[in-house]
Amino acid sequence: MKNNTAQSSTTPLQIDSSLLPKSSKDRTMNPLAYAFMWIGDGMNLGNMTLGASLVVAGVATMNIFQTFAATFIAILIITTIFVFNDRLGYRSGIPYVVQLRMSFGIKGAIISSLLRGIPAIVWYGFQSWIGATALNEIVKILSNGDFDNVFICFLILQFFQIALSLYGFHAIKWVETLISVVILCALVYVFILLLNNHQDIIIDKWVNAEGTWGLPFCGFIMMFLGNYAAIFLSAADYSRELKSGFSNRKRGLLYFLPIFVAYGFIITIGVMLASVTGNSNPVKAFAIVVNNPYITIVVSSFIVLGTIAVNIVANIIPPAYVITLLTKAKYKVAVTITGLLAIASFPWVLVQDTSAKGLGLFILIYSAFLGPIVAILLVEYYLLRRQKIDVNTLYDNNGQFAGFNPAAILAMLIGSAAAFYEVSLTWIVGFVVGGISYILLTKFTFKDSPFKKGTIFEKK
Repeated sequence: MKNNTAQSSTTPLQIDSSLLPKSSKDRTMNPLAYAFMWIGDGMNLGNMTLGASLVVAGVATMNIFQTFAATFIAILIITTIFVFNDRLGYRSGIPYVVQLRMSFGIKGAIISSLLRGIPAIVWYGFQSWIGATALNEIVKILSNGDFDNVFICFLILQFFQIALSLYGFHAIKWVETLISVVILCALVYVFILLLNNHQDIIIDKWVNAEGTWGLPFCGFIMMFLGNYAAIFLSAADYSRELKSGFSNRKRGLLYFLPIFVAYGFIITIGVMLASVTGNSNPVKAFAIVVNNPYITIVVSSFIVLGTIAVNIVANIIPPAYVITLLTKAKYKVAVTITGLLAIASFPWVLVQDTSAKGLGLFILIYSAFLGPIVAILLVEYYLLRRQKIDVNTLYDNNGQFAGFNPAAILAMLIGSAAAFYEVSLTWIVGFVVGGISYILLTKFTFKDSPFKKGTIFEKK
């Protein structure tokens, strides 16, 4: 593969430097920081709720062995997709929005990049509002009830996250490490407390539960994949920041081990709390288990830190690159716009019970597109191009990748349409159908497409 700077001989380069290939000397993440980034991303209340959801009517639907078997399988799939989809970004230093051009074309990449960017902005606002609610509880307690304004807390938290994001992966490196250590210590305390005081209940309701290998088992794996569907789609955004010299196997460990530690621990705490209290809401379950007048502050702090950890990794960087691509804005301007758009997403409306159905529909719609897009990227890079691509051509506005690739657009639509037929298997159905459709459309329907240059279907 050619790994040169993005200069074009035919078209002047008009793109922000943050989207240019990142050289080895400019990469900021060492292996430890990279691992802590994924630990921090997994340590949040939402993932604890995922574990708590396994407990129905006070008894776990899966026993401890089935729970960890499902977790292992899901993380193994996630790691595999990460390693395959991060390879181009790691080798060449290009971000996801540029990687998309290889399959969708320069104009077509705009559509597919928005399918990653818009949901991230919505989740950015949604997560921040949840975090602001927790922050408001902390301030309310510390002020003896003199302060009670979630919206002001939301603005404070949002501007704090914008300030952090201005420093990009330099901030991620130390913020995620700090948050990961703090949350891990807190969870270890809760874990020991639960074992010491409620061991018999946990053994009876979870460890020795009959459980099932059926639909709940498969459904849990699909929920796991759904949690990471957007993140491993833009894997190049992260791998381009990892220092060079790591084989595919070593990078795989940098995904598998941190994610397994984070999710394995957080899910375990969620199941244990729900088993002991019979309450699937971790916040309420914490209050029951930990008899401490300051438990609200502790739990609320966990929520705030988890919010920052998730947003700074999953919901800020990807849409910022999309905005930079579309507006030619500088990176710092783009992350600021991202934060302001998250405010404009009206998250205080999304959290209401009346909005739950609409939010669920939104998640279903955009999730249906994520599987096909990943499949198309992998088919293009591995099967059609055999991992050979001149990165310079991805930046040439008048070159091979100008315009859009109809085969990729149609395959994405076909895959997403198929995904809607089986909602519980949305991602995997879209992935398989989208990938197969792209191969067939590239080979038989669009025989004279300029996008075939450099692929196994190129006319000799």
